[in-house]
Amino acid sequence: MSVPAADGNRSPAEAATTGASTTASAYVMPWMRPPPPELSRRDDIKKILVIGAGPIVIGQACEFDYSGTQACKALREEGYTVVLVNSNPASIMTDPETADRTYVEPLTPATLEQIMAVEKPDAILPTMGGQTALNLATTLAESGALERHGVELIGAKLDAIAKGEDRLLFRDAMERIGVPCCPSGVANTIEEAEHVADHVIGALPLIVRPAYTLGGTGGGIAYNKVEFMELAAGGLAASPTTQILVEQSLLGWKEYELEVVRDGADNVVIVCSIENFDPMGVHTGDSITVAPTQTLTDKEYQRLRDYSIAIIREIGVDTGGSNIQFSVNPKNGDVIVIEMNPRVSRSSALASKATGFPIAKLAAKLSCGIALPELKNDITMETPACFEPTLDYVVVKVPRFAFEKFPGASNVLSTQMRAVGEVMAMGRTFNEAFQKALRSMETGRFGWCLDGKDKVFESRDALETALRVPTPERVYYIYSAFAAGLSVEEVFDLSAYDPWFLHKLHEIVDMAAEELKTGGGADALAALSAVSLQELKGAGFSDRQIAHILGGDVDQAAVRRRRKALGIVPVFKTVDTCAAEFEAYTPYLYSTYESTVWWDSDEEDGLANVGDAASRFTETPPSTGKRKVVILGGGPNRIGQGIEFDMCCCHGLFALRDAGFETVMINSNPETVSTDYDSSDRLYFEPLTLEDVIAVLEAERPDGVIVQFGGQTPLKLALGLEAYLASEEAAAAGVTARILGTQPADIDASEDRDLFIGILEKLGITQPANGIARSLEEASSVATEIGFPVVVRPSYVLGGRGMEIVYTQKELARYMSADVVVESEHPVLIDRFLDNAIEVDVDAIADSTGAVVIGGIMEHIEQAGVHSGDSACSLPTVTIPYNAMVTIRSWTVALAKELNVVGLLNIQWAVQGEKVFILEANPRASRTVPFVSKAIGRPLAKVAALVMAGYTLDDLSFTAEIVPRHVAVKEAVLPFAKFQGADILLSPEMRSTGEVMGLDTTFAGAFAKAQLAAGLVLPTAGAVFMSMNERDLAASVPLARDLVDLGFTIMATKRTHAELLAGGLPDSAVALVLKANEGRPNVLDAIQNGDVVLYISSPSVTEGQVDPERAVRRAALSSNVPFVSTLAAARAIAQALRSLKSQRLGVQALQDYFPNYQTEFVLPGAGMPARDDLCVSAVEASLAEAV
Repeated sequence: MSVPAADGNRSPAEAATTGASTTASAYVMPWMRPPPPELSRRDDIKKILVIGAGPIVIGQACEFDYSGTQACKALREEGYTVVLVNSNPASIMTDPETADRTYVEPLTPATLEQIMAVEKPDAILPTMGGQTALNLATTLAESGALERHGVELIGAKLDAIAKGEDRLLFRDAMERIGVPCCPSGVANTIEEAEHVADHVIGALPLIVRPAYTLGGTGGGIAYNKVEFMELAAGGLAASPTTQILVEQSLLGWKEYELEVVRDGADNVVIVCSIENFDPMGVHTGDSITVAPTQTLTDKEYQRLRDYSIAIIREIGVDTGGSNIQFSVNPKNGDVIVIEMNPRVSRSSALASKATGFPIAKLAAKLSCGIALPELKNDITMETPACFEPTLDYVVVKVPRFAFEKFPGASNVLSTQMRAVGEVMAMGRTFNEAFQKALRSMETGRFGWCLDGKDKVFESRDALETALRVPTPERVYYIYSAFAAGLSVEEVFDLSAYDPWFLHKLHEIVDMAAEELKTGGGADALAALSAVSLQELKGAGFSDRQIAHILGGDVDQAAVRRRRKALGIVPVFKTVDTCAAEFEAYTPYLYSTYESTVWWDSDEEDGLANVGDAASRFTETPPSTGKRKVVILGGGPNRIGQGIEFDMCCCHGLFALRDAGFETVMINSNPETVSTDYDSSDRLYFEPLTLEDVIAVLEAERPDGVIVQFGGQTPLKLALGLEAYLASEEAAAAGVTARILGTQPADIDASEDRDLFIGILEKLGITQPANGIARSLEEASSVATEIGFPVVVRPSYVLGGRGMEIVYTQKELARYMSADVVVESEHPVLIDRFLDNAIEVDVDAIADSTGAVVIGGIMEHIEQAGVHSGDSACSLPTVTIPYNAMVTIRSWTVALAKELNVVGLLNIQWAVQGEKVFILEANPRASRTVPFVSKAIGRPLAKVAALVMAGYTLDDLSFTAEIVPRHVAVKEAVLPFAKFQGADILLSPEMRSTGEVMGLDTTFAGAFAKAQLAAGLVLPTAGAVFMSMNERDLAASVPLARDLVDLGFTIMATKRTHAELLAGGLPDSAVALVLKANEGRPNVLDAIQNGDVVLYISSPSVTEGQVDPERAVRRAALSSNVPFVSTLAAARAIAQALRSLKSQRLGVQALQDYFPNYQTEFVLPGAGMPARDDLCVSAVEASLAEAV
């Protein structure tokens, strides 16, 4: 094993190489015990319960759906019966075909014990469900539940979990084996924490790390004593064991991670080494990371490797994977271990995708006693799994943030993770992978710099301050610093970014500066030599960046044409785990511009034989001759576009592959199941930009492209792709593909306000009074005409970005002046707000014959005005009148036909009494498709994929709406605890990161399950605080009466108190309490004293106004008091409480709800439509024939 010294002169292959294939057992250190005899598959275990991770939250996202899905498949491959419990309906894990028995139930100890009593498993595998699963397993073991049911923990024993998670036990274990730890102390009380700070460490800043939490929840960096006491209190509250580690600050040190796998025969494999781009002080989930490590010397790497082997053995993880984090002092090379996760982690998913080594799959098999040498490498089909992966490329991960969704929250990064998603890119050099990753982010950047969006600072002081403070934008400020004349050394002193990385980034600046010397415009493009263009592309520059550098009328299409003329096109390399030492049988590919041309010193420009250069170097496998369909993924997770769309992509891949098509996936998200190398026939890990997608299409030459499943990401490319596919350029490249499903023009018609209004008027569909405005004067006039309150929002937004309800002209003026940028092309949309309306979501499918079937109709719990993604909803509906339902069904079918929908359609309606209004229509997959599919027992995305491929709904035996007899409730999971300073009120702007599902025979039971699954601890007795606005006062009386009947008492503010007494509630049940700004003691004191068990408040102010109750709401959140901000949700909570008091919630597997759940389709004919039928409509078929 050899890692070269950290210098700036290494070749790309040297910089990327992690080592030769070898088994870890060859390394013998004094503390390593001799390996026991090899094990084999355990036959004493027949049934295994796998615990999932639950909803997507910050710190625990869809990487655990990927890991859990792999684990379930691996265990079933070995012949085990798999029982899965998970509360997330948007996961592939919870598809009924993934496990033998699937429970979509709350992840609580009581629920798990019920399932154990029903299913009687032999073992539980808790290492695939993140921190949630580990904590549950620990609770079940310590409570005696595992012993009562005769269930064994596999994957990680209880003592290994404790030693890995308990800060004190971990520190003691490291001392035993001589691995250095950071100077620290463990505390279980505020007094103990203060003692550690003052007497054990004795100097600030200090790091606070709570035990048994995910994503650094509750932790942080304290720079002064006041901050330390606040962090210590918060960390103790966040830890399930009320334990924190207080440690000396290592700010400025470098951070590294090693992914380690060990089997029961004591074979240990280092799968991947990962280096954080950011120095210590930024959570690894919030840091840019690079694999393999780039700046360690061989000696330093070997030291971390030996420590890792010693640690996994000492902790006792003997049948699975672990993530171990280290810190290295850049001044003297001192090493300390930071922490260890004795389970599959976020970094495990990244390492699996980076190397092609399926950690979760192998860890699941190891947990059953199989040894690493007994397992084959899936990609090479020859080497054993005990061969460590070797990389001949560089991988860069970049986190995605959503601070814009949380006004008032600081965007300074610390030890508590706040990224909501991430992207990954691969290249033959660091610069290439780095720039590819940044343009994968979908934040409007097309590389690291030089794309027209670089920040110019007013002063050097402002620039230096920005470089000192870790924020998501700081990496871009490095370019601003170099452009302002700062040296690498100066930037290092300010930011602590490693000089090796800074030198590499300076190379990008130098290359661009060299091209700027030659002038600009079309003449400069024509004069650009093949050598120069090749070097720019090899450094990761996008065509958009090069066009910006050249300026004038040069655009990315012109750059693309020029480089094609010079023969400079990307080649595709295979991720093969072995640096091309063995043949790879799994087409898992990435693009690179390295070696795309032959270099010849005899040629004038140094190039020769450019015409067939790509064919000499590309590793794209030959076509199988099958019809081929490309699906564009959703890119990084973000609020508004998450795992739900990845599930749709996966279902599309699975259905088309089963139907005989060759499937191709393009995506950039390492967390997802869609980027698992066996989810599709060919996987391209590429940015979802027009340039990168066109490159794949030219390499693959598919028959069709699906843009409908990945959310807004592929839809934004649809018009550009359509133009390309109709061009001579595509024809010259042999690309004859068509966009399948609803056509881009019809999609655009649904988003263009004027076009859409015309369609609605033609069909007689009513919508709220509305208008558009390009100035404050226009907005004021429109609002006056249609009447307040109004909903205002920018056009073309995702997840309700920038949406708000305004009630007065003053609020409208504030919104127009401060909250949005108004442009003539993208005006502000203004709609009359339908007060006290109920919102309804509809998912439907249409085929090319015009047939339309409704998949599901969902009633929102929160009233209109709360973003649909943040509202709970019920399927079937509960309170919608019959006549309104008839109207909704009729108008849905009519609109689907008028928009020429082929595939999925989501429409949002508002119902006032029996009046129905349309809010919006989206002819694409929606975030509710997975929920509806689980609720009705039909995989809608699979049906939609086959419909887009030319089959009819009749072919697929899906001809009528399915209304289930049970009730399914979806609830949103919100991340407010991660964003200090942000208000926690629900609004038209979406803020949830994930969702859960409750299934029961009644609405009350299903809603109660959904609340428990979302982490809401529903009280059974105590005082409920109520403070209602003027609109909700009268309706709050029946709610309060229900709560009193259930045994609760009421605390109410002055106006609400008077209304409740006037409504007939007894004095003994209703107590008066002061608001936070009315004196002491007040409601804030009551919450902090633990006297409030449920907080119900409908605010009387709107977003942007000063609200004295904001601090009270934050206090309720910090004190884990359930908070409800709408009257409708409060009513549902009361029903749930009544259900919990009257009966025990049961559990039932999806396979029992749907004994005939459709996982496969019996297709007509030969199982594949004819080439001319691979279409979206009769219109497109005739157009194709004409072409």
